[in-house]
Amino acid sequence: MTTNFLKRFFLYTIIGVLLWACGETVTKKEYKSPDEEYGELFREVQLKSIFPDSKTFPDCTPKIAASEILIKYEEQKLKKNFDLRAFVLENFKLPQRLNVTYVSNKNNSPEQNIDESLKFLTRQPKDEGGTLVPLLKPYIVPGGRFGEAHYWDTYFVMLGLQASGKDSLMSNMVLNLAQLIQDFGHIPSGNRSYYFSRSQPPFFALMVKLLSEMKGQEQKYVQYLPQIQREYQYWMAVENGGEDAQKQNEARKKGDKAYRKTVFIGKDDILNRYYDDKNTPRPEAYREDIATASKSGRNKDEMYRHLRSGAESGWKFSSRWLSDGQNLTSIHTTDILPVDLNALLYNLEITIAEIYRAKEEPEYAKSMEILANKRKTIFDKYFWNETAGFYFDYDFVTGKQTDVYSLAAVYPLFFKMATPAQAQKVAQIIESKFLQAGGLMTTLNKTNQQWDGSNGFAPLQYLAIQGLRNYGFNDLANKIKKNWVANNLQVYKNTGKMMKSYNVYDLSQKTVGGDFSAQEGFAWTNGVLLKLLSEK
Repeated sequence: MTTNFLKRFFLYTIIGVLLWACGETVTKKEYKSPDEEYGELFREVQLKSIFPDSKTFPDCTPKIAASEILIKYEEQKLKKNFDLRAFVLENFKLPQRLNVTYVSNKNNSPEQNIDESLKFLTRQPKDEGGTLVPLLKPYIVPGGRFGEAHYWDTYFVMLGLQASGKDSLMSNMVLNLAQLIQDFGHIPSGNRSYYFSRSQPPFFALMVKLLSEMKGQEQKYVQYLPQIQREYQYWMAVENGGEDAQKQNEARKKGDKAYRKTVFIGKDDILNRYYDDKNTPRPEAYREDIATASKSGRNKDEMYRHLRSGAESGWKFSSRWLSDGQNLTSIHTTDILPVDLNALLYNLEITIAEIYRAKEEPEYAKSMEILANKRKTIFDKYFWNETAGFYFDYDFVTGKQTDVYSLAAVYPLFFKMATPAQAQKVAQIIESKFLQAGGLMTTLNKTNQQWDGSNGFAPLQYLAIQGLRNYGFNDLANKIKKNWVANNLQVYKNTGKMMKSYNVYDLSQKTVGGDFSAQEGFAWTNGVLLKLLSEK
């Protein structure tokens, strides 16, 4: 990517964003992460386990101004009979769990159940105060403890909305994410202030394309080009008027291996990693992160960064990020170039090129195609293992691939990056090692981490099914679909609920691992199931 192209690319994006912003805007205000806003009070509440779930207090809404609460806290904290929990309940409103009052009817079909669940999973665009960032339009939240929209979840939710013909809600959700890019320069993990320092797997371009396939929405593909470009700049560290690009160049000249989300590979090549901009405990997992860092005996700032970056990946957590393959204390997320992330960024480059071609601007299209082709060329060099016949993440610090077999390997098939021979080898391993009675395992490693072993997740099932279909492995794709759908329907028959994840090996057991109990009524499961059930 030349310097002149970068400058023009950035300028074009800024102009587009400004023009788009003239249409839909919200009143911007300063948002602070609750650990920064409440300081000692926040630390005391979290470390003394006032609430069993560390996410509860960050999601609380203050009843009065934060400054007034802090004054009251300073006045009362040293009093003999001070009760910290009572103080919190007096000054904060607890977050509402959206499906607490919802009771499903097992006599309804799964489709009817999912349609009913939209009522409690849909939130209205209002400013409730606290850490929740109001959005422009109604949106769908995952459910359970998650009362905010989550970035990459939205694509898989939209698959179900597309199958149901709910194009208006799809359009609203894309508009909401575009507004986040407009206001904050990227899409945070969720619309909470404590998520601002990280994003999630970049699926926004895929969402726009999905929306543009709906009747009457075709123009959206071009309309959202400024936001798609700006997200690309965020991941490539060339935002902020070129300031980041300058710092990136300076880091490279100093001999650094990486700058933010970009990693310098070879003489002129760049690939990407997950990287959170902060190195403090996650507010929503505050005491857990402190405990993990302390137990590790490693540099705490580095540990917090690795934990945060693992959360950005969406795979929270997985043996993919663990140097010993088992223990969270060995996490080293920012050392790893992930297969899935770099496939997503290849798609982002291809998408921008396609839109420029549609706009009849071949110069910009050609420049993006060059970047995409360059990434595709080096993709195999770092991620493909010919001996194993599979894609693996690459540890750029040690200079070698990791040994974790994971479903991240289906991304190159989903985006048609693999050769037919590569796809066949991946398909063979998927069928012989990953496929179980209830769907596909997430990795072949048995650990106590959520994104490992026999746990199965709807997004990965869908990406695998579509990726295999892209190369003609329809029988295997349909077998995965059959097993996964049957698993979902059996759990629904037994419980009347849809889950965030499923045990694909032993259908009588729940999933294991993670930093919270199994979530019910989960939106991405709903979306993928509806999409698969709607197929002819």
